[in-house]
Amino acid sequence: MPDNVTSLFRGTAAHSPSMAALRRGSDGAGPVDFCIPCNPYFPTPEMFEDMAARLRDIITYYPSSADTITAELCQLLQLPPQCVAMGNGSTELITWIDHLLVRESLAVPVPTFGRWTDQPMETGKRVDMFPLQEANGFALDLARYGEFIRKRGTKVAVICNPNNPDGGFLSRQSVVQFMDAMADLDLVVIDESFLEFADAEAEPSVVQEAMLRPNVIVLRSLGKNFGLHGIRFGYLVANPALAGKVRSMLPKWNLNSFAEHVVFMLKEHGTEYARSLLQVRRDRLEMASQLAGLPGLTVYPSQGNFLFVRLPLGAEGTVVRDRLLTEHRVLVRECGNKIGSSSRFVRLVVRPEPDVRRLVTGLEHVLYETRKKTAVPELSAGNAYSSGTAAVDRLINETNGAGMRLPAQAIAAAPSPGLPTAPAAGTGMPLPAAAAPAGGGMPVPAAAQAGPMAPPAQPAASVPRQQQQLPPAPQPPLPPVPQQIPAAAQIPAQPLAPQPVVPQQVPVQPQMPPAPQPMAPAAMTPAAPMAPASPMAPAAAMAPAAMGPAAMGPTPPGVPARGGLTAAQVRGMTAPGTPAPAPPAGLTPAPATGWPSAQSWPNAAGMGQPV
Repeated sequence: MPDNVTSLFRGTAAHSPSMAALRRGSDGAGPVDFCIPCNPYFPTPEMFEDMAARLRDIITYYPSSADTITAELCQLLQLPPQCVAMGNGSTELITWIDHLLVRESLAVPVPTFGRWTDQPMETGKRVDMFPLQEANGFALDLARYGEFIRKRGTKVAVICNPNNPDGGFLSRQSVVQFMDAMADLDLVVIDESFLEFADAEAEPSVVQEAMLRPNVIVLRSLGKNFGLHGIRFGYLVANPALAGKVRSMLPKWNLNSFAEHVVFMLKEHGTEYARSLLQVRRDRLEMASQLAGLPGLTVYPSQGNFLFVRLPLGAEGTVVRDRLLTEHRVLVRECGNKIGSSSRFVRLVVRPEPDVRRLVTGLEHVLYETRKKTAVPELSAGNAYSSGTAAVDRLINETNGAGMRLPAQAIAAAPSPGLPTAPAAGTGMPLPAAAAPAGGGMPVPAAAQAGPMAPPAQPAASVPRQQQQLPPAPQPPLPPVPQQIPAAAQIPAQPLAPQPVVPQQVPVQPQMPPAPQPMAPAAMTPAAPMAPASPMAPAAAMAPAAMGPAAMGPTPPGVPARGGLTAAQVRGMTAPGTPAPAPPAGLTPAPATGWPSAQSWPNAAGMGQPV
């Protein structure tokens, strides 16, 4: 492993170097991987032995056509082949969705999977980014998201359920109601890449509903669920016209022989697959419990196979990432290059208990200097905002953060005035001084279905957000205004998300910094205050002419809409000296410790809980 591992991360266009690159830089043994969100229990050792025995034939000969492989997958999933298109990973499908179906603008909550922001920006589309509030546990309020879309006149809406990187979950009913309320958009995409790991509902997928609607696509992953990222295969489900449009553009042999072999062997291993998902859900609860016991570490509830974690005050993600890799051979996903996140956050993939012990030991050494229980502050580089994606860095340089493209000479001459340059990896990031605290998966045999499990001794942070109830923020008394809204178009206001687990601080030495409080990012507040969440009206009622794109004027390609967020605000913080605005209406500061309702924790299997 090179001493300066930061060079490995800077030398790749992806968020992290590949495992092959990490192994080439060491003795050939890779680190324990908490970065790539893969199922560690599937395929089984016997399945790997079968693939190894057939390796010569698999890599020697052409695979069957994509239609043949898709037909086998559809028989397994009980889906009509004309409604399915298989791709060489979800990224290939996202690329074709952007080229074929996104005309001018796309809305997406942030932070989320980077290709949903970067891909349309790379093709000159306008990306309207809806910021998820840290003070609200990064929960997505669908009613406010709908208002955001109407205000900006966006043509395409994207939802990731569960969301990456925070694992936020939306109930099936609320997603279906959102789809109906957005029936007039060009397209609604529901990315269910991690839904197989959710246990908040017995049947959380909206695949069946998508096939009946003219403008909905559901994206599903296979590599993540089956633990085979290297094979690169995934699929989308839509009505025959939409699915056929995408399928007609894909190469005839876009799927490789490994993908074909796995798809055809899956029907014999449904029981093992179901058991692997159940074990990941159990591990998620145990891993969250262990991480929540570290002082100053905040663990957010998740329904994915990963946990979103905020580091203690003063800890910088790139330094933690590099030290874990070099000193403990543990690879984690630092989230400073995710729009809407910062280097204070890391995403940790759910892994078996022995690997989690190694991770916790490494974090104790890196964060507290061998169990001193005092977070180690990093040196400041004088920057007051966190790093963003390369796409946002480029937009800041090219548009001066104001939506107006600069001449090429000005771009090459200097960075944008008024905004500090992005910090180098491995340097500290001080917080602003003025900041105020704030699935429906593969059918399996009935024998594979597990019954309810007893709750663990220390419940952890995988509670679905819809199960938590927080007292609403005080509002000025207003006379009720009766509204007649068709039931099919209503989306009830989402309850506030459960607040992250912040463990009680143990007595420490006097020099220990105070435990961080969850805070609302100062500059994440939208430019115009939003009304309190309300049931979502039909499309005609929600899109008055004054709010359409004609009234607002065109927005240059690839930048946030006018009246929305600047690139610096999307990063989550403002430049030094900028006064912090008041928290958005309807949001309340997160509690310092504990869950709102201890009785609402799910049991180990996530079964038998109210939704």
